Amino acid sequence: MWTKKNIPDLTGKVAIVTGANTGIGYETAKALYEKGAKVTIASRNMEKASAAMKKIRSEAGENGHLETRILDLANLGEIRDFGDDFKSCHQHLDILVNNAGVMIPPASKTVDGFELQFGINFIGHFALTGYLIPLLKATPKSRVVNLSSGAATLANEIDFENLKLEKTFDEWRQYAVSKLANILFTYEMDRRIKSSNGDILSVAAHPGVTRTDLQRHIPNEVLTGLFAEYEAVMDPWQGALPVLFAATDSSVKGGEFYGPDGDKEYNGYPTLSKHSSPTMRNTSLAKKLWEYAEAATQIKFLF
Repeated sequence: MWTKKNIPDLTGKVAIVTGANTGIGYETAKALYEKGAKVTIASRNMEKASAAMKKIRSEAGENGHLETRILDLANLGEIRDFGDDFKSCHQHLDILVNNAGVMIPPASKTVDGFELQFGINFIGHFALTGYLIPLLKATPKSRVVNLSSGAATLANEIDFENLKLEKTFDEWRQYAVSKLANILFTYEMDRRIKSSNGDILSVAAHPGVTRTDLQRHIPNEVLTGLFAEYEAVMDPWQGALPVLFAATDSSVKGGEFYGPDGDKEYNGYPTLSKHSSPTMRNTSLAKKLWEYAEAATQIKFLF
C-alpha cells in the first residue's frame, strides 16, 4: 500500500501545482512541501492561495519552500505571463502537476472563447506546459502529471466544431471530453518526447471518487445520490495519492496512467489504471487534438 510516506526526499526539487489552494491540489502541494520541495501554489485567487500557503505551513512546519503565483487558466494571455515570470525566476522545473479544473459549470466560456471545461481543464494546461517546456527540458527526468478522470472513458469522440459552445451544451459530455483530452495530451506528448529522445516523463492520474470543491456545481441532493452509489468516498489526501505517485515514484514511466486500486477504481491506493477505451488510445485523434491546441494557443512544443 503506497502512501505519501513512500515519497522520496525532494530537497532542491522545484514543483508547480495548479489549483493548489484546495482539494487534491492542496494535498499534493502539501505532500511535496513536506518532503522538501520548492512548491509554487498556482491559483487564480491570491487570497485563497495565500491562505493555503499559511495553512500548509501551520500543518507541516518548515520543510521545503512555498510561494504563490496568480494563474488564470481561462486566459491564455495570463498563462503566458505566468510562464514568462516563472522562467525569469527559476532555472529548472522538476514537477508540473496540471491539477486545476472545473466540473459541470453552467454554460460559459474562457476569455479566449472556449467552453469553460475544455478551455481550463485542457487548453489552459496545454498552454502552460508549452511555456514551461524549456525549464522541463533543462531538468533531468522532469515530470508532467495531467489530471484526468474515469469520465474520460465516457467520451467516444471530440467534436472539433463544438468546443466553443457552437452547438447544444451538455455539461457532463463536455466534462468527459475535457478529461479525454487530457489523456490524449498525455499519451501524445509521451510519443513526441520519445521520438525526440527526450527524458521528460509525461504521465496522467485520476483521483477516483473524492469529495472536493470540484463538485460545487452539482446540486446537493444529486451529489448525495451519486456518492451513495460508492462503497467509500475518499478524502482529498487519499485522492491525491495517485497524483503523488505519478509525480514522484521511481518506477513511473512515461505514457502511464495511475488511479486507485479499488473496485472500479473508485477508491484505494495508487496503481496503474485499467481505464482505457479505443478513443483514449486513438493516435490519429491525439495528433489532431495536438495540432488543434497548437493552433489555438500559438505554442509549439520543442522537445
